[in-house]
Amino acid sequence: MSDCTYDCSSCGKDCSSRRSADFLKKPHEMSSIKHVVAVVSGKGGVGKSMTCASLAVEAARHGLSVAVMDADLTGPSIPKMFGLNERAMGSDKGILPCVTKDLGIQVMSMNLLLENEDEPVIWRGSLISGTVTQFWTDVIWAGVDILFIDMPPGTGDVPLTVFQSIPLDGAIVVTTPQSLVGMIVGKCVNMADMMNVPILGIVENMSYVKCPCCDTKIPVFGESSVDAVALEHGIPRVAKIPVDPSLAAMADAGKTEESDTSCLRDFFTGILSDIEETSKGENKDVN
Repeated sequence: MSDCTYDCSSCGKDCSSRRSADFLKKPHEMSSIKHVVAVVSGKGGVGKSMTCASLAVEAARHGLSVAVMDADLTGPSIPKMFGLNERAMGSDKGILPCVTKDLGIQVMSMNLLLENEDEPVIWRGSLISGTVTQFWTDVIWAGVDILFIDMPPGTGDVPLTVFQSIPLDGAIVVTTPQSLVGMIVGKCVNMADMMNVPILGIVENMSYVKCPCCDTKIPVFGESSVDAVALEHGIPRVAKIPVDPSLAAMADAGKTEESDTSCLRDFFTGILSDIEETSKGENKDVN
């Protein structure tokens, strides 16, 4: 184990070292979590958090018990999107996540632990990574069917910590229709491959604008190449999300639970089918 490079492809998948207690961490003893999916991006500014929140809403509308772990500690936006302003509470047993008003989505975020939501988190990487791990081990996630982890952009400390220590069913990559999409997605895919985490699908955010008069799809940020990228990397599912000013307005007002998530319906249904077939419904509290 001392020579481990964290690259599972170098010595075989799911080796005993990777599955040992020194790598994967057990959640809180009172937690019950069926599926865990990370929402990742190779760069910032692609709408990853909005996509994560929308996926959570769509999952809740499927009748599932849903949770969101906001692992983007230095840029947490999930609480504001769901209109959560209170502080998370805890006891000697553990930390209790806050719960959204309409759909009952459990949420844990750094902003729910701060006195003021605009207080900056000026921490070094090791402390940030340790806190994200505690969001998994110390928070009581009760009766969760699917937990989404909103990751910070890139492939740094926090993504490595999550991929290394939390038993993920897979990851969803968020990108935008730009010429750099191949490189951006490639970074996420290669990191996931190194950690033996499957990429479940790609969401191309801001894919087009729909004309209000004729419903023509206008590719304002350039022609999409996401289908070709998905084919190149063997990624099974793609969702193309339009630019929607009303969605941004609802997020700013803390009303994401009221937003239209129908554009993600088929995508999420496919993702859910894939992870249920792969995991056979085993709880993450049994490792």
